[in-house]
Amino acid sequence: MDEQGCPRCKTTKYRNPSLKLLVNVCGHSLCESCVDLLFVKGSGVCPECNTSLRRTNFRLQLFEDPFVEKEIDIRRKVLRDYNKKEEDFATLEDYNDYLETIETIVYNLSNHINIDETKRMIEQYKKDNREQIKKNQSKLSKDEEMLESLIEQEQQETLMRKAMIKQDEQREKAAKRKHKDDLIDDLMFSELSAQAIITSYRESAKQEEEEFKAKSAATAFSTGIKIGHQNNVVPMSRTEQGVMYRYCPLVMEWCGPDPPSMDDIYSDGYLKNIRLASDAEKAGGFREAIACHRALQEAFCGLFSYPTISPSPLKQPALAASMSH
Repeated sequence: MDEQGCPRCKTTKYRNPSLKLLVNVCGHSLCESCVDLLFVKGSGVCPECNTSLRRTNFRLQLFEDPFVEKEIDIRRKVLRDYNKKEEDFATLEDYNDYLETIETIVYNLSNHINIDETKRMIEQYKKDNREQIKKNQSKLSKDEEMLESLIEQEQQETLMRKAMIKQDEQREKAAKRKHKDDLIDDLMFSELSAQAIITSYRESAKQEEEEFKAKSAATAFSTGIKIGHQNNVVPMSRTEQGVMYRYCPLVMEWCGPDPPSMDDIYSDGYLKNIRLASDAEKAGGFREAIACHRALQEAFCGLFSYPTISPSPLKQPALAASMSH
C-alpha cells in the first residue's frame, strides 16, 4: 500500500510522523493544516471531488484506506434507520432479503450509484417504519456493536504498532551509537591495524542488521490480527526417546507367484514389444517400465497353485461311491 499522506499538500507520514489525517463524508482525507486553510472563508469543497464539506463533519482517519472510512460512516448512518433484527421477521428468507437490501444501499452510496433513487428509497422506508425505527433506536444493534468493536480493535492495534516501531527505532539507534563508540575506542587503543578493525566492524554491523530484519519479519503482523495471538495447534507429545519415525517397507501379498522386479523387466527383455515413453511423458516422470511392471503385477496377482491331494486308502471306497452317484 502507498505511503499515507495528504493529497493537497503532499505531506506524508514518513516525513511527518505526527501527521493527522482527517476524513469527511466524501471519503477523501486531508491533514489538519489543509482542513484549517480550506475553511478560512467559512466554507470549502473537497479538492479531490469538489463535494461541499462542513468543518464539523471532519473526523480522525482510523483506517489506512479512506474508502473504508467512508463505507463505515455510510453504514453507521444507514443502520440507524434500518435497525430491525432477525426476530422482527416471519422467516429467515425475509431477514436475508432485508440484509441484502442494506448492503445494496451501502454499496450504492459508497460508489455513487443511483444516489437519488437510493435516498428516495431510504426516505420511503423511514416513513413506513417510523414507529419500529424509534423503538429499535434505543437498543444497540449487533451490527453497531460489531462496528464499534472493530474500530476499538483497530485503534488498539494502531497504538501498539506505533509503540513497537518506536521501540525498534530506539534500539536500532542505541545499537548504532554503541557500535560507533566501540569502533572509536578500538581505533584509539587496539594494537590491530585500522583496516582490520574497520573490516571486522563492518561484518559485525552487517550481521546485526540481518538479525534485526529477521526479527522484524518474525514479529510483523497485518491489520485485523491481534498482537500476541497464540496458535491453537498443540504439539505432539514425545512419549519415547530416540527416533521419532521409523520407516517400514510395504510388503505386498500377491496370493500367487512373485512378479518380476523392476530390474528383471530391464534385464530380461520384457520391454522389447512395449512402446517407448515420449519426451513429454518422461518429463512428467513416466517410464515404459512402470506400465509393464504394473501389468505384470496384475497378471501374477491371485494365481493360486494348489498341490495335488490324494485321498487316504480308508476314504477311497466312500469317494468312489459318491462319484458313482
